[in-house]
Amino acid sequence: MTTQTRRSGPPQGSAAPELVDSGFALENADAPFLHDGLNLADLAHVLDLLRRAIIPAPAARDLVSLLLAVQQMPAQDFPYDPEFGEPYNSRERFFVERLGDVAGWLHAGRPRREAARIALRIHVRDQLLSLIGEVVEFAREITALAGRHVDTLMPDQTYLQQAQPSTFGHYVLSFAYPALRDGRRLLAEFDDVNRSPGGAGCVNGTRLLDDRGFVARALGFDEVIEHTRDAMWQIDGLIHVLATAASLLSTQSKLAEDLEIWSSSEFDFVDLADAYTRSSILMPQKRNPYSLAIVRGASGVLIGRLTGFLAVAKSPSARSDNLIFAYGEVPRALDLTIRVTRLMTGVARTLSVNAARMAQELDAGYTQATDLCEYIVTECGIDYRTAYVVVGRAVREASRSGVPGRRITGAMLDAAALAETGRSFQLAGRDLSAALDPRAIVDSRVGTGGAAAESVRAMTGQCRQLADDLHADLARRRHRLDSARDDLLHRAEHVAGKEPP
Repeated sequence: MTTQTRRSGPPQGSAAPELVDSGFALENADAPFLHDGLNLADLAHVLDLLRRAIIPAPAARDLVSLLLAVQQMPAQDFPYDPEFGEPYNSRERFFVERLGDVAGWLHAGRPRREAARIALRIHVRDQLLSLIGEVVEFAREITALAGRHVDTLMPDQTYLQQAQPSTFGHYVLSFAYPALRDGRRLLAEFDDVNRSPGGAGCVNGTRLLDDRGFVARALGFDEVIEHTRDAMWQIDGLIHVLATAASLLSTQSKLAEDLEIWSSSEFDFVDLADAYTRSSILMPQKRNPYSLAIVRGASGVLIGRLTGFLAVAKSPSARSDNLIFAYGEVPRALDLTIRVTRLMTGVARTLSVNAARMAQELDAGYTQATDLCEYIVTECGIDYRTAYVVVGRAVREASRSGVPGRRITGAMLDAAALAETGRSFQLAGRDLSAALDPRAIVDSRVGTGGAAAESVRAMTGQCRQLADDLHADLARRRHRLDSARDDLLHRAEHVAGKEPP
């Protein structure tokens, strides 16, 4: 019986043009995201080999010198070429052409994917800090907008129907809190991303680099990822990053949708600054809220990116499918989120609020209905359901007669009560202003989180403090990364003979 030996060893010849045009071209398009991190990862690796006396000092000097030169080279100037394979193949070709076999020391104790995994984390952690900074600014502008409109009455809405009297300040501040919560989540996700897969080998570690802490510290990582196989293949942290980015844009999209509706001539509650609108080429009267369409669309794109990445991530373990796409999808998603959050911050900073128009709509509607029910409950000892039915009837009759909510009288309520329950509530002649005047209604909401001015001012103070705390935590993390980067480059320059110890 003849046993057939399976073909093994690296492929020979050039890659098929279809593979180059699809897979390798795709990966090389993502090279700019990884370029800086690949250089830093290679530098840390060579310095680790040198301190262990694995690489000869002259080879280390030559490699570090070339890496420092490449580190100064913009990604678009580096000869990444899909004809040679993925970006790491182009780098290897570049180093071998200049250093020959000395370049082979870069492979000691690590697969190509290790440098790419590190590079992705370096790029994503920088983006996360940038995004958190934009969240801080967005929250600050929303909070400032709320502070300017603590006393601006408006008919708050549910289902796009007038609900209860409130203020624009109370309404808009509701968008600061979820943004700040997402900012905190992004900070926690930064801490998760800021763990090093360096020294993990392929799946089971490497005999050459038993101490993984040096590379981690040199690159500014807080710690190593414990399990070597998990270190090379985990993606759950990236899923969380995408989910939080989608959540953040979802919050902004809700605000954008409201503002788009309210900036219409039918509402005229708010007005966008000219710089955040776009004209119609055909219709000269139009001033379209273009910036809000960008925010709404970007939210949908982020949902799609998250869903698409989840679909790719369901592959069996130790497969490259998900990470091949992660190198581009995650940075592009974060870049979009950064840009859109910055855009929405500008919208909030320059937004005009038409207080007179809001008050006009409030006066014309029936947002007092809930307070009338509660008044009947407390003053007449009637259960809420019965009060609801009676007030509902009174409102219906008032609307048919063209009587606005603030002019509903006790006699009208007695008539409705008699029709619904067979008895009068004896409300005729009573002063109902506490339950009918929108200002009095809002002023009564003094409980925690309510719309009364003192409550909103307390919350704006809280949001300012939350934003300041988030900014301080962000600054501390940024300082640690910058310090680690500077120290790594100084060490590398010393090895290359370009700087004294």
